[in-house]
Amino acid sequence: MKDEIAVRLNGITKRFGSVTANDGVTMDVRRGEVLALLGENGSGKTTLMNMLSGIYFPDEGTIEINGVPASIRSPKDAFDLGIGMIHQHFKLVDVFTAAENIVLGLPGKSSLNMRAVKEKIRAISEKYGFLIDPDRKVYNMSVSEKQTLEIVKVLYRGADILILDEPTAVLTPQETERLFAVIRNMRADGKSIIIITHKLHEVMEISDRVAILRHGQYITTLETKDADERTLAEAMVGEKLSLNIERPKPEGLVRRLEVSELSCVNAEGVPTLRGVSFTAYGGEILGIAGISGCGQKELLESIAGLEQTVTGSSVLYYPDGGEPEQLIGKTPREIRSLGVALSFVPEDRLGMGLVGSMGMTDNMMLKSYESGAPVFLHKREPQQLAESVRDSLGVVTPSVTTPVRRLSGGNVQKVLVGREIAEAPTVLMTAYAVRGLDINTSYAIYNLLNEQKKKGVAVIYVGEDIDVLLELCDRILILCGGAVSGIVDASTATKEEIGLYMTKIGGAESGTSGGDPAMKGGDKK
Repeated sequence: MKDEIAVRLNGITKRFGSVTANDGVTMDVRRGEVLALLGENGSGKTTLMNMLSGIYFPDEGTIEINGVPASIRSPKDAFDLGIGMIHQHFKLVDVFTAAENIVLGLPGKSSLNMRAVKEKIRAISEKYGFLIDPDRKVYNMSVSEKQTLEIVKVLYRGADILILDEPTAVLTPQETERLFAVIRNMRADGKSIIIITHKLHEVMEISDRVAILRHGQYITTLETKDADERTLAEAMVGEKLSLNIERPKPEGLVRRLEVSELSCVNAEGVPTLRGVSFTAYGGEILGIAGISGCGQKELLESIAGLEQTVTGSSVLYYPDGGEPEQLIGKTPREIRSLGVALSFVPEDRLGMGLVGSMGMTDNMMLKSYESGAPVFLHKREPQQLAESVRDSLGVVTPSVTTPVRRLSGGNVQKVLVGREIAEAPTVLMTAYAVRGLDINTSYAIYNLLNEQKKKGVAVIYVGEDIDVLLELCDRILILCGGAVSGIVDASTATKEEIGLYMTKIGGAESGTSGGDPAMKGGDKK
């Protein structure tokens, strides 16, 4: 079955004005295989798949499905050919249930037999191993549940060729394993699955072959069993790479944040943070590890003034040469008025971080509009900043005025991270700063964070890759169930040790050996 060609792309070219997104791409996808599509941000991966799924139409070239020439001018044409794409940013209606989202837009009678719809959804779920409640509202779903819904939606519509754009970008390791189990089941059923991703270790684990794009051009296709991570990375960027992250020794440490007994509860009254205490120093990178949903988001948001905290919580900020300031109880604007510079890169890039309909310049201006004249907004400095971020991080965009929602996910992340770092903060908090970024850009971000560290900035880095945390950070605080289960010295800790703390097997008492770089024995109050 794997020798049968499900999709053949012949000389596919797509231009957007002066930008050539895809340049004469010729490649194929076999039936019953998982094909990983690799390339740097802006290399044309998503654009190519958008043509296969009917969102764009190629300027040149042809597409064959099961050996037959196809004209795919709309997503409906793609669905009719058995092609379904699951995008990075989900296409769901929040107030509808899972079942309602699945049948939305399907031709048929004005009234549907929802019982039959739900039975079919359950049959698909049982066949492939999905966990989905047809009656659950989308606004009550986790990110992984929404992704599951998107996959079930295309399977319900008869897709045999599935395209997954960064499917594990926002999933926990456990959710990723569940997704991979489902993908293997679909592959065994003869489905063709194309995965766009930057995570090389996942490519090695789940794919059969790897197709590589560079600057919009097709480079090669490799058998996964004959490749390794370094080979793939070098094929992506076209040059030899050093996959080592710099970690300069912390110097001149200055206390910046002292967090004591920080606690939060959600709208249902369930604790999300429980008595978190630690100290962050200027001149170091403090990593935050933990299974997704263990309080990382709430921790950063509560420090930034975006999350309501419980009585008794304390976050003291220590400015240069001044008395400490209590941040709890102050709004983000009040915190800024104190001269406290907190930069925050949230998990949700377009939901919280940027305005998708605005260009880079206007998104830069969102951070500085209050300093302008009362009537007229000055765009010169935001435009210069936008151009600087574009050039330094290699943002692929037709113009700094192009709406950021039109950019690839990785380029959106570059805009966000670049803007926050450009604020010249004294405390820089980042949540998943390299999520969705290619390897070259990820290392550029690591270098930027190290530059901030050398300038005396207190960097707090929330990451999902334990290997990166161990290489990049000076200390690592591990959260489990909203509480601190350990604070370790990253230079001596092991991946297995952190994994134990993430499940709280390590114990809170023994996990504070690296708690304070100035005092062995941890954060002592």
